[in-house]
This record gives sequence, C-alpha cells and structure tokens, in this order.
Amino acid sequence: MSPGLVVLFLSLLLGIQPIATDLYLPALPAITEGFGAGMPQAQLTLTALLLAFGVSQLFWGPLSDRFGRRPILLVGTTAFALASLGSLFAQSMDQLILWRAVQGAAMGAAVMCARAIVRDLYTPADGARMMSKGLTGLGVLACMSAPTGGLLAGLFGWQAALAVVAVFGVVTLALLTWKFEETLAEPNPKALQPRDMWRVWKLILRHPTFWAYALLALASYGGLFTFLATSSFVFIRILGLSPTQYGLVMFSMSFVYILGTLVCRQLIPRLGVRRTVAVAACFTLAGGTSAGVLALLGWQSVWTIMGPFYLFILAHGVHQPCGQSGAVSPFPQAAGTASAIAGFLMMVAAFAMGSWIGRQLSTGTDAQAPSVFPLTHGLWFWSVVIAFVAWVLVQRYGEVKAPLQRAVPEGNAAP
Repeated sequence: MSPGLVVLFLSLLLGIQPIATDLYLPALPAITEGFGAGMPQAQLTLTALLLAFGVSQLFWGPLSDRFGRRPILLVGTTAFALASLGSLFAQSMDQLILWRAVQGAAMGAAVMCARAIVRDLYTPADGARMMSKGLTGLGVLACMSAPTGGLLAGLFGWQAALAVVAVFGVVTLALLTWKFEETLAEPNPKALQPRDMWRVWKLILRHPTFWAYALLALASYGGLFTFLATSSFVFIRILGLSPTQYGLVMFSMSFVYILGTLVCRQLIPRLGVRRTVAVAACFTLAGGTSAGVLALLGWQSVWTIMGPFYLFILAHGVHQPCGQSGAVSPFPQAAGTASAIAGFLMMVAAFAMGSWIGRQLSTGTDAQAPSVFPLTHGLWFWSVVIAFVAWVLVQRYGEVKAPLQRAVPEGNAAP
C-alpha cells in the first residue's frame, strides 16, 4: 500500500473512536431524557463502550499476531456496523448500553490493528510521525463529528446522530475489503498457545519502555476522556449552550488537537521523541492547573474551561502519537499483543474515571451547583500525572535501543 493509503486507513481505524463517542455526545442529554433514564445510566453508554473496547483488545491482539491484521479488521468492522444499527433501533436505555458495549468490543479490533500496522511498517521514530498523521485524520473526523452530531440532534433528533455512526462503519468496511493489504510480514503460529502467550505478556509487562509510553498514552487519554464524559452536561445543562453551540465548542477542541499533531511532526526530527514529550508536558500542566484554579476561584464559564483545555489538548496531540507508537516499538514481532495491552490499560483507566464522574455529576445538576468540578479537577489530576510520566519515566526509559526479539517464541524470525 502507498503511504497515502496507509494514512487513510490509519485515520479511519483510529477515527472510529471519536465517531462512536464525539458524534453522539451532543445528543446524550436528549437520549437520556427520551428514555427517561438517570445520569449514571447515561454515563454507562460511554463507559460500557470503552470498557468493552479495552477488554476486547486483549483478545484481538494475539488473534491479529496469529492470523494477520486484515481478517481481524474485516470481522471487527462488520461487527461494528451491525452494533451501530442495533444502537439506532434500541428501544430502551438498557438495550442501548448493550449495543454500545458490542460496538466497543468491535471497535477494539480497529484501533488495536491501527497501532500494530504502524509497527509492522515503520521504525520507532518514523512510526511516531506516521501515527501523528493518522491521529491528524482522527482529529479531522472529531472536528466533523461533534458539530454534525449537534446539528443532526437539533434538527432530526438523537436517532440521526446514531445513524451516521452506522454509515461510517459500513463505508469503512467497504474500503477495507476493497483496498487494505496485509501488513504483518510473518504471522506467529504460536501466538495463541497459552504458554507462549504468557511468555510474551511477561516480556511486555516487564519492559520499562512499554510502561513509560503506555502510561503517557493512558494519562493523556484519561484527561481527554474526563472532558468527553462531562462536557455535554457541563456545557449544555450548566452553562446553557445549545447542542449546536456545544458541537462548535467540540469542533474548536478538535482543531487545536490537529494543530498538536502537526507540532508533533515538526518537533520530533529536531528534538527527538523524549524531549518533544517533555516540552508538551509543560503545556499539559499549565492547562490542567489553570482549569482547576479558575474553577476553585468560582470563575465558571465556557472560556475559563476551554482556554486551559486548549493547552491540554494541544499537548495531547503530541503525547498520543508518541505514547501509542512508543509502547509497541520494542516488540516488532508482538506488536498486536503490546498494542492490545496498552489499549486495555487506557480503557480501564477511562472506565474507572467514568464511574467516578457519573457519581459526581449525579450529586447536582442545577446551575448553582459546583458541577464543573469533576471536569476541571479531573483535568488537573491527569495533567499532574502526565507531567510526572513525561519528565521522569519517559526521560529515563523512553529510548528504544533495539527491538526485543525475545518477545516472540523461537522459530519466527524478525523481518
């Protein structure tokens, strides 16, 4: 496949996540009211999707190392399209939660394979730059998702937003079937054997470089998830924005994220991955701290939240490509499994954060209640974690000196 085609597929596979989350967020308050559900149930439509997304990757990863990326992608995107149709025709909040969980499990195949494809085709440094291109595409899709979701929800109801998710799944499946070529040079026939799976897991989980970059990606996504899980209720119910206005706020956030991925590609050749991550962490900590302090001072408005968050999301455009590619870089022959474990850890953190957020938001919903605190203090917490990981762990363990050939049982030569 040409580099341009690879970037297209990376954008679609990575972008399936904001399509499944950002596009329906403007409609979430309407969905909650339409089914007569409470706020904790509404949060479950997001957290169930993400927990299933994380757990499923533990299965998709070894399967893709054994059979290749293409068959796993075709199975996963087919299931995603079918689950999206199920969500569209759900008759209750419980049914919607169930279909969203299936959707998340299917989504795991797409995102896990995207990370593994980068390691299949590129060296660690080139992989970080290529991942940033794919995440730029993700940002473009996220830019379109929130305004589109808000507009459709306002004009035609929340079902229209879910219908677009189904259309995206069908189109992605068609393109994969037509143009995607296998990227795994040599499948590992022992990838599903329990003894060898355990050996690979131990090698990955004992590797400090994996943990440095996996925790960077985890913490950065934790901050983004905090914003996604709280923003529709904070901006629409507390600060009084319409769904369309909220969609435009989300558009601006995604645009700044795209700028961050562009900055990432400019800085890595000049500073290297570790120094680039360290510089970006300065913006992260400044944004998270500003959001927390302004909220404590009682300055609760769209711009006292979004101004600091722009700094956070700009740095997120650096931390995610570096974290996701760095976590799999020491394991060229077990990229699927390493990607799966890293993705699982991210989603466990998101699920735990989502459960806490659901409880916090349900304690007060009127405009005078300090309900912005779960958003602002969550960002503050994750910004401190990111700064520690970027300035300590990545600086100490972030250099990939040589790929680990031991990560694959003997008999499978490295490409």
